[in-house]
Amino acid sequence: MARSCTICGKGIVVGIKLSHSHIRTKRTWAPNLQRVKAVIDGSPKKVLVCTRCLRSGKVQRAI
Repeated sequence: MARSCTICGKGIVVGIKLSHSHIRTKRTWAPNLQRVKAVIDGSPKKVLVCTRCLRSGKVQRAI
């Protein structure tokens, strides 16, 4: 299972860290994913959702 949002598909991004001395090293940026209980297709399921989708109301939380 990849570390990506179930709703929008946002996942890990790879890039280069550039230090003051201009040494280039690879690094990754991970999205802020939360495991929430949401209503998917009429039934509650535990899914990984990014905080942007949670905040914008794209996910209906299950109680």
